[in-house]
Amino acid sequence: MRTGTTAAKSTQGMPERSSKSRNRLAFFLILFYVFLEYGRPQALLPPLRFLHLSALTGVMLAALLFVRGKVRSKDRQTLLFVLLLALMVVHGPIAVNNYWALMTFIAMCYNFIAYLSLVHFVDDEERFGKLVDVWIKVHVMVAVVGIVYKGRGAGGFLGDENDLCLTLNMVLPFGFFLAMSAPKNSKRIYYIALTCIFLFVIILTKSRGGFVGLAATGAYCWWKSKRKVLSGAVVVVLALFMMLVAPSTYWDEVRSISDDTEASPYGTGSARFYQWKVAREMFLDHPIMGVGQGNFPWNVYTIEQELGLSFHQRSMAGREAHSLYFTLIPELGLIGIVLFGWMLLLTVKNLWYIQRLAAIDKSPVDGSLQFASLAMSLEAGLVGYLASGAFLSVLYYPNFWLLMGFTLSLRKILERRQGLGIPAFNAGRSGSQ
Repeated sequence: MRTGTTAAKSTQGMPERSSKSRNRLAFFLILFYVFLEYGRPQALLPPLRFLHLSALTGVMLAALLFVRGKVRSKDRQTLLFVLLLALMVVHGPIAVNNYWALMTFIAMCYNFIAYLSLVHFVDDEERFGKLVDVWIKVHVMVAVVGIVYKGRGAGGFLGDENDLCLTLNMVLPFGFFLAMSAPKNSKRIYYIALTCIFLFVIILTKSRGGFVGLAATGAYCWWKSKRKVLSGAVVVVLALFMMLVAPSTYWDEVRSISDDTEASPYGTGSARFYQWKVAREMFLDHPIMGVGQGNFPWNVYTIEQELGLSFHQRSMAGREAHSLYFTLIPELGLIGIVLFGWMLLLTVKNLWYIQRLAAIDKSPVDGSLQFASLAMSLEAGLVGYLASGAFLSVLYYPNFWLLMGFTLSLRKILERRQGLGIPAFNAGRSGSQ
């Protein structure tokens, strides 16, 4: 009888242990995916490219999501994301350049897998804390590479100095807000030092659009902080640090954001405005669905020919729109604008909700996440993304989509902490029913 009872108990415990094991594996894969996407070891060590580690990690995460039934999530952001991918599927066979439409769609599928994995596998405070720690340390690695490469990234979507600057603008608020809420001076000094490292590399990039994002992020950090005197002192210290380390060429570059006197016209403000004008006309030609993801450069020549446009008697065909917004508008049309705008609005509302809910949290704080500080860090990162993205074609990069995943994960963890949601493990089982 004892043996049978023991065997029965052992059998009953097997699914739970198996599920927890899959969750641990999924969490490790998420950390590894973040390291691969942002640390770019495959760019630093070229032989790693042949292993396709990012793709394999994404496929494994997708398999774990499928096994746990997570692909049927009822979160509104997830539904909107699926609709956005469906729009891209429709574009596949009708886009002018089918190859780039397909490649962009595949990249967005990986962004979706990463987003969904964050939402469903980073399901408690301990994991979210480890994720943030790895997130910051990987960006320290990104910053070190930026120093070695004199303002450029290792490769991929971080190879360009402007894209590197945008990414660091998004992570810099973590150092600032975690310094403001750190319980110990040693931790506060640590986060301020990290913020200085990120700021130094931002200066090295000499990115003009990045400077706009940095200014917006810095202003938001001070305005949002509840400790105005302390945060003001930190901002002054960071500003002095910036003035000390920034060479005169940096300020010259910033002042030239709308200068038309550069030797190459393609880096000037007038070239950017020209591309935006073409994007507007392209949208008016295809207002509902757009021309398809990744297809703006391949439709420029057609618009130029139809309207008799040129830039200094030259075509700008084959070049990006140099703007998040003027990539979205002509490529995905009104449908894409509504879907992206809705996801953005939900993300902002979730961040505000987290901050309100954290303000009334009466649970013990020892060893717990700083929910309000993390929400403000994510919100400031979003400000940096939207401001810098006005000058960069970053719509299909993982930056926003991972930030959306971070936000929804943090909301669910806080709701479970306060008894407003179901426990993480039960949530996983109910999602598969």
